[in-house]
Amino acid sequence: MLEKLKELICNYVDVAPEDIKPESRFIDDLGFNSYDFMSLLGELEETLGVQVDEQEVMKLHTVDEAVKYLETLKK
Repeated sequence: MLEKLKELICNYVDVAPEDIKPESRFIDDLGFNSYDFMSLLGELEETLGVQVDEQEVMKLHTVDEAVKYLETLKK
């Protein structure tokens, strides 16, 4: 899941996949704005075939938090 998320993140911000760490914060470290983040989530829904809860997603700040959340949806 982490590798897929890294791949998608690189479509939205100018960061090399190897520079994306589990503790990387979407806004502070990777340079996401709220529009890019919501677009990423839409692409994740489509790519992974999951439905995200916008209220829950707004609590996600790091790549690791996002991976853990997405893994709960895939069960």
